Amino acid sequence: MSDDKDFVKAKIAKHKIGSYGRHIFFCAGPSCCDEDDGQKVWEHLKGELAEKDPEKKIFRTKAACLRICKSGPIALVYPEGTWYGNVGKKQLDKIIEQHLIGGEPVEELMIAVNPLASDSKD
Repeated sequence: MSDDKDFVKAKIAKHKIGSYGRHIFFCAGPSCCDEDDGQKVWEHLKGELAEKDPEKKIFRTKAACLRICKSGPIALVYPEGTWYGNVGKKQLDKIIEQHLIGGEPVEELMIAVNPLASDSKD
């Protein structure tokens, strides 16, 4: 059991969990889009973030399904809860620059918004 805890602690440290400014979930198909096309955009995302986010303030997660199942690839950015559809490389570049790095959601690409509720106990 101790080995598991040490392994998890090491992974948390390696991935700098707890220090992110934004988290992008990316659905690369197969239900919402062609899986090969989605994979190409996912690889583009990984490359762009490696280059443009050297301090690793943006975390990325590839999801098999974000439950929209049309108009993909689909991307979801937190903490704002901004959903994007039809995310090709061109759209992704704009999302990276304007939203993930610049902090401003790309309104013309948005399909929904669902920010997480705060913890405040009012």
